Formats: sequence, structure tokens, C-alpha cells
Amino acid sequence: MFNSLQQQPADKILALMQVYKEDPRENKIDLGVGVYKDASGQTPIMQSIKRAEHMLWETQDTKSYVGLTGTPEFSETMIDLVLGDKFDKNLTASAATPGGTGAVRQAFELGKLANPNLRVFVSDPTWPNHLSILKYLGIPVEPYRYFDAKTRAVDFSSMMTDLENAKEGDLILLHGCCHNPTGANLKAPEWDAVIELLLKSGATPMIDIAYQGFGDGLEEDASGVRKLVNSVPETIIAASCSKNFGIYRERTGLLIVVSHDKDARDLNQSTLAFLNRQNFSFPPDHGARLVTMVLSDEELKRSWMEELEAVRTSMLSLRTQLATELEKLSGSNRFGFLADHRGMFSRLGASPEQVNELRENHAVYMVGDSRLNIAGLNSKTVPVLAKAIVDCGI
Repeated sequence: MFNSLQQQPADKILALMQVYKEDPRENKIDLGVGVYKDASGQTPIMQSIKRAEHMLWETQDTKSYVGLTGTPEFSETMIDLVLGDKFDKNLTASAATPGGTGAVRQAFELGKLANPNLRVFVSDPTWPNHLSILKYLGIPVEPYRYFDAKTRAVDFSSMMTDLENAKEGDLILLHGCCHNPTGANLKAPEWDAVIELLLKSGATPMIDIAYQGFGDGLEEDASGVRKLVNSVPETIIAASCSKNFGIYRERTGLLIVVSHDKDARDLNQSTLAFLNRQNFSFPPDHGARLVTMVLSDEELKRSWMEELEAVRTSMLSLRTQLATELEKLSGSNRFGFLADHRGMFSRLGASPEQVNELRENHAVYMVGDSRLNIAGLNSKTVPVLAKAIVDCGI
């Protein structure tokens, strides 16, 4: 039977990680993999998470299954985080998932179940796994222009032109904040225009929010999502705890379905339970339990927010330092966009050949489309990267 299997394309980011590991050069810089790193190059465990884990170790008395959609407490605390504690939870159905990726996958499954002729409008570019999952599920993709390669900003007029083709029964996939891979975000008036388009077209928004707190702050990063959810009839949200809680390997995510028709909640909730059962059955609980504990305890939450703010400001500082260093070396402000972008990523605008040159001649590793992970830098490697970028003629 297995003789009929075909070799699947390798994940480019995972392949890049392997090449990086095998590179013997001591001065190599990893800007590819999407994890936060501190100044020492480590991905630390937050102290608030460590304290919660210790408390859990002391008090947990069972490892039995949780419900098919996780615990109500996890859903409630996460809905408060994403949508605000004043949002009416009677309008929401939710399900815990294995990471934000699991939430994205279940969201696409939900859309396909609701509409067998589903189309998903996806920003060009987007996180590659969006496209990979959609292709695997056989769901047609409608790309919409998003990033202006010259200005390194959102190409909003082109985006809106392309989204004019969306209609009722379609999903429009939007990044809640800190767009991956570009780092270029929608501004408040642009969120308003997107809302008007959604109301006119009848299409359903799907929000992937994986970096809340990494951009302009916890509340600020959720402001566009909250405005949208309060304005349109239905919204699907895939939320991740990997980055802002630093619990990557615990695979902690939540799928939220909002409907302003309160009568739809029970049906939506039972559908999410059904989808979980068909896929992985009961979701993992350890990470979800830690998030619940942190968000439910005033002292732990205050500690977590302070740690998250330190992560955010560290990345902003690195962005400013890199933009300043590049301006000094190049004699041009053409890299000013790096300071304007938000989150872990920016797209540098280098050609594949220049990306290869960075890797081969300077031991600088980034994804082929020139997405670089700002959090992979520190104050000492920023000047090294800046010189490499200028030397490669980018």
C-alpha cells in the first residue's frame, strides 16, 4: 500500500532550521524560525508560567480528560483577552485546540462544513501554513493583494479592489495584528473600511490572531478585531497562546465563533465539539490550564503582562536600532519601514538570490521570501546584520 505514496514537499522553514543547525560557523544568525528569543538566544519560560506550573503540580489531582471543547474557564478567560471582558459571551461558541494551527484547521473545516462550495480569500503574502492546509482540504483560495513591495506597507487600495469579489458564503482571512510575514498592519480607518465591505458583501471574516501583545499592546492589538466583531453578524477567530505566553510546545489555542443571533450559539457549540471529536477528540489541557491560571489570578496576570510588555518593547527597540544602523550604513532611509512594522516579522524586500548570498557569505538565515524574525536579533547582532544587508546590495 505504501508504495503508492508520493514524496510531499518539505516545509521550507523547517528545512531552513535543519540547514542552520548543520552550519558549523560560530557567527551564524537565525532569523528564520518564528519563536521569540532573548538577548542570550534562548526562548525563555515566563516566570508567571513557571509559578503557575508549580502551583498546578502541587494542586492537580487528576489527568482525566477534559470536555471535547476544553474547559469553560479557559474559553472564558481567552474570550475576555481577545474580545474584552465586557463582550457578551452568550454570543460566542468556542473550542480548545492543539495550538493556533489547530484552531486555523478547525476553522477551515467549519467553513467547509457550512458551505461545501467555500472559497477563502487569503492575503498575498500570508503565513505559508494557511495555504498548505487549504490545499490539503481542497478548499479554493482567492488571493488578495496586501503588501506593497516598494513601500513595504499595506497596499490597501489593491486589497479592497480584490475583496470586492467576495460574496456571501465566502471567508475572508485577516490577520488580527502583527501580520505574518510582512509586519505591516491595517490602521484603524482601514479596519472600518473592511467592516463596510463585509457588511456589503455578506462574506464572513476569519481572524487569525497569534501575536496579541507583540505589537502595540494587548488592548491595542485587539482593537481592530473587537470593532469588527461588534459590527458584523458572524466572525470566526483562531487565537494562539504560543507567542504571548511563551508556551510553544504546549500547543494551546482556541477557536471562537461569534454570532449575533443568540439562537445560533448552541448549534455552533455542538458543531465545534463534533469537529474536535472527528479530528483529535479531547484537546490538550496543560497549556490551557496554565493560561487560565495566569489570567484568573491578579498577581500572576500582572506579572505576565509585565513580562509580555518587556518582550514587546525589546522587539521595538531592535527594530529601531536596525533601521537606524541601516540608515547610517546605506545613507538612505529606505529601511525606515522596519521601525514602523510590528510584531516578530518584517519582509525585507530582498530577492531569493540576495537571501542566498546572506546565508552563504554572511551566515544570516532568513526565509526565502526575505521574511526575517526580529526577535532572532540582539543588540550585538544588529550591526552585523545591517552590514550584511548593505554588502549584499539589498
